[in-house]
Amino acid sequence: MSFGKELMMKLGFVSAILPDLSLEDVAKFAAGAHFSCVELMCWPKGKAERRYAGVTHIDVTAFDKSKIKDTLAQHGVSISGLGYYPNPLAPDEAEAAIYVEHLKHVILAAEALEVGVVNTFIGRDWTKSIDANWPRFLDTWRPLITFAEDHGIRIGIENCPMSFTRDEWPGGKNLAISPAVWRRMFNDIPSPNFGLNFDPSHFVWQQIDYVRAMREFKTHLFHMHAKDARIEVEGLNEHGSTAFPLLYHTPKLPGMGDVNWSKFFSTLSEVYSGPVCIEVEDRAFEGSLEARKEALRISRNYLRQFMAS
Repeated sequence: MSFGKELMMKLGFVSAILPDLSLEDVAKFAAGAHFSCVELMCWPKGKAERRYAGVTHIDVTAFDKSKIKDTLAQHGVSISGLGYYPNPLAPDEAEAAIYVEHLKHVILAAEALEVGVVNTFIGRDWTKSIDANWPRFLDTWRPLITFAEDHGIRIGIENCPMSFTRDEWPGGKNLAISPAVWRRMFNDIPSPNFGLNFDPSHFVWQQIDYVRAMREFKTHLFHMHAKDARIEVEGLNEHGSTAFPLLYHTPKLPGMGDVNWSKFFSTLSEVYSGPVCIEVEDRAFEGSLEARKEALRISRNYLRQFMAS
């Protein structure tokens, strides 16, 4: 008897919110909190360039494959994907080359660990238009996707515009922000290994219909982030939609913002089978490690009404 795709989804979380825990402690917490999987962050060791960056739960340049597999198996937790979210199209080409090289190491680590999916950003020179970025996008990503294909890894591009702070203004640091851009991306680099790490929260403040996008790009849905966003009406009235987005919207836990999760999962169950990972970027729950753990539990409890995980 078939029970449909909804019973094949796995509920997990993004490990970036637990930077103070080791991989073993992340796995232990995940198991104890009844999560099935974790998206593990694979930034190079060193200083973070922004919030939620710089987290290293797997050092892809020096790791013990057997130890990682044994640790996760011991706790009954799987890896939903490896995550690394830099700007491979940074205007400083030497800087961009470092990001691209590390991304290749993440792809190789995913192959070694038999993970299957690497999640990242396309990147962008935020001072230029999408059209002006396009030649570098093709020069950078055609060989990257070929590299991923050669190693049996799918690349999930997150749809976050990365235009929240002054150093990201006005264009943001990620091209893959909308269905129009996705169509062009997948047309110019047609590959079964090139897809999306889909996050509905970014569509809220962009006023894009995430359900419509899920249906159109259902064959490109490789991974899901569960994060919410709340539109601050007073901020929008005060600053307008062309202001820095953080002046009129706030990232929230699932169920505490404006995403219609019932509608979202109603559609998701028809078009997707795979991991759904909670991403915590809610400042109201970041005061301590225990608060961040509680944020994951609260999100889990809310999302479970729509999932069988």
